[in-house]
Amino acid sequence: MKLRRAAAPPAAEVLLPERFEVWLGWLATQRRASPLTLKAYRSGLQAMLRLAEGRAPETLQSADIRRFVARLHGEGLHGRTIARHLSAWRGLYRWLVREHGVPANPALGVRPPKSPAVLPRVLTPEQANALLDPEPENLLEMRDIAMFELFYSSGLRVAELAGLDVNGGLDLAEGLVTVTGKRARRRTVPVGGKAIAALQHWLERRASIARAGEAALFVTRTGVRLSSSGIASRLGARARALGLGVHVHPHMLRHSFASHLLQSSGDLRAVQELLGHASIRSTQIYTHLDFQHLASVYDAAHPRARK
Repeated sequence: MKLRRAAAPPAAEVLLPERFEVWLGWLATQRRASPLTLKAYRSGLQAMLRLAEGRAPETLQSADIRRFVARLHGEGLHGRTIARHLSAWRGLYRWLVREHGVPANPALGVRPPKSPAVLPRVLTPEQANALLDPEPENLLEMRDIAMFELFYSSGLRVAELAGLDVNGGLDLAEGLVTVTGKRARRRTVPVGGKAIAALQHWLERRASIARAGEAALFVTRTGVRLSSSGIASRLGARARALGLGVHVHPHMLRHSFASHLLQSSGDLRAVQELLGHASIRSTQIYTHLDFQHLASVYDAAHPRARK
């Protein structure tokens, strides 16, 4: 009989010291860290306090951090999650060294365990067309098609899409959209013809539901800004209604944009710029997706590919 490993206590039960909260506040205001990043870092700090078992963080050594990593790995935590925890620990200690005189950063040089690469799922071009081609039947569907066309056309993040204003960032005459991404980095990317047409149709009708003074480009049925979670919900519902047979989430459209563009152009550096990646390494995962596509074509077409 196989024994189950006891589950770790929920990280949410661990309260953070005031100086940790100050650091998280500094990240939010000075580094413009996203809510998702702050949530992940908070979870990492809670995990460290749980593993420290009452020891003051200032007394921890590199050997303690390595032991914590081994514990988390033994508890079944994925390597990427442990890497995020380590990132939070390194950032916190870097700040403690600078602002509070802590003598050293014990998380420096500690590496997370390797995890098998998980490639992002993407839509096929046919599935993307099936999602976007059907004509809207009402005003909210008109808004949704404008959103998803822009999403897929320009490779935006969902927070960037939700944050667009009607009089800021979008230039339909030039076919461009300017957004502010992670760490307040601004980029300008093209908008395709189908997206421009869909956005023009939506803008002709937007004022009929938008509240007076509402700046958001995309608004709810009650006239206020549509949130990232609202966009995700509408995207999933549309995919189900159209019978796509896959769970479609916002980042899948961004992944699909990058993969389809790379398949057509082969220009990894251009895809990096369009996605707003700070490092080319973040973009290189799409080369694996492109190879998978080529391999599937080979398997289907080459007479000697099948056994």
